[in-house]
Formats: sequence, C-alpha cells, structure tokens
Amino acid sequence: MSGMQITPYQDFAKNTLGYEFSDIQLLITALTHRSYVNEHKKSVNEHNERLEFLGDAVLELVVTDYLYRNFSDQEGTLTSWRAALVRTESIGAAGVELGYEPLVRMSRGEKQGSDRARQQILANTFEAVTGAIYLERGYNDAATFIHKYIISKLESILESGSWRDAKSNLQEVSQRIDSQTPQYRVIEEEGPDHDKIFTLGVYVGNKLMGKGSGPSKQVAQQQAAQAALNEYAKRNS
Repeated sequence: MSGMQITPYQDFAKNTLGYEFSDIQLLITALTHRSYVNEHKKSVNEHNERLEFLGDAVLELVVTDYLYRNFSDQEGTLTSWRAALVRTESIGAAGVELGYEPLVRMSRGEKQGSDRARQQILANTFEAVTGAIYLERGYNDAATFIHKYIISKLESILESGSWRDAKSNLQEVSQRIDSQTPQYRVIEEEGPDHDKIFTLGVYVGNKLMGKGSGPSKQVAQQQAAQAALNEYAKRNS
C-alpha cells in the first residue's frame, strides 16, 4: 500500500483517536470489510472480523465493569442498560460521530446497500477499531476510547428511558391511557431475501400510533413501539 493510501489512516489515528499507531496496518485492517477483500483478493487478504470479535469482548467488559462499579441496581436493570449502550444503533452512531464511513474499505455493492446495512457495518467497524486499540495500546486506552464514545451516552439513555424494552413500555402506557393492548401488523415487505426490510405498524384500537422498519419483524416492532411512545409523549406534553 502506498504512502498516499496510508496517510488518511495515519491522520485519522493522530487527529481523531489522539495517538499514532506503531502498526498502521492494524488500523487499516480494522476498517476493512469482508466484501472489500472479496473484490481485491490479489492485493488484500485480511478483513476486520477477527478484530471485531476481540473488540466486542473488550467493549462488553469495559461497559460491564463501569456499571458494576458505579451503580448498585439489580442485575436485570444493569443488563438492560448495558444492552442499550452496546446495541447496533448506539455503536453505529458512535461510528458516524468518529467519521468512519469515508475510511471503511467495502465493496461497491455494500456502499449502495440499505441504511440499516451501513449502520451494521459501522457498528462492526467500531468494535474492530476497539480491538485494534486494545492490541496497539492496551486495556486502559481502549477503556478511555469506550468511555468517550459509548459510556458518555448513558445519562441521555437513562433520561429518555430508551434502555427499556419499547414493546413492554408501550403496552404499559397504552393500557394505562387507552385501556387497550397494542397490535402489530405488517404493512410492507421489500428487498431480496438476504436483505429484506419489513415495515410494521402498531395500532391501539383502530388508530395507527407508529410505524417502524428493520431487517426483521422483531426489530420493526421495536421501532414502531418507540414511535408510538413518542406519539404518546407528544399527546401528553
């Protein structure tokens, strides 16, 4: 790889992460999606999935350690908080904040994929970069990185209540306010089988309270439930 190609990664490490990598190839690998290797088999032979595997474990350990040391809540509550912090949406958003997307090496097809697919790639990349930082700099620097971009979001998650399961929360709210149990219905299915997107609506009585989309009906239901909760919040504000 030429210096011209390496320079953006060196700049990213120094200016965004705050330090230089002694092995810049480690960071480049963390930012390489499997699809890019498939398109460049003669020149590239390593993608970021092993680093993602490592980073996922480091991320979960750092978040778990922080919650254990700073809160005395029961296991179930702490587990829900941790899940909210490390879910795809949270770490994908961290990837956007860090400016990963222009640096991620992926195939032309993946670049044209759905928003959900790109969010998943950014989330996986965040884990891979975490793994690279752990290998390059050790646990403490990896923990500092995770605190800055993930754990710092805990306060807003607790304030918004987004850590709670949206479907369960909606059922409580709709029964309390309207004495009705929400019902979920498929509105639309689109895309090929390997990249299908479901759109579902949630109804309270005969009223459509929210819609959601996702790669599974379960994800779409959660999105729809959250939209309905937002609607209830507007109604009562």
